[in-house]
Amino acid sequence: QVQLVESGGGLVQPGGSLKLSCAASGSIFSINAMGWYRQAPGKQRELVAIIIVGRSTNYADSVKGRFTISRDNAKNTVYLQMNSLKPEDTAVYYCNVVHIGYNYWGQGTQVTVSS
Repeated sequence: QVQLVESGGGLVQPGGSLKLSCAASGSIFSINAMGWYRQAPGKQRELVAIIIVGRSTNYADSVKGRFTISRDNAKNTVYLQMNSLKPEDTAVYYCNVVHIGYNYWGQGTQVTVSS
């Protein structure tokens, strides 16, 4: 089992920045991917950014150039640096880890972009 703990959400003004963190713990052997998804009210959950270990890093078109995903292998932690935030970025952000083929989700952290 893998447990995920997220932190870093909050309220920020348009144009501001936030950094999300997600720490994975438990019996970790081989992480295949680490990423962030988000779900706005009334909308489906969507991919924001993902690191496919040993292969690629991908971003949703809506966040390219503004968000950066990174990973600390030693800490089994994935980060999402969010800059130039817009009101449309408001959502609950979920961390996702694929570990030996199984999906694990964080509890979600609210990001609200508003003046």
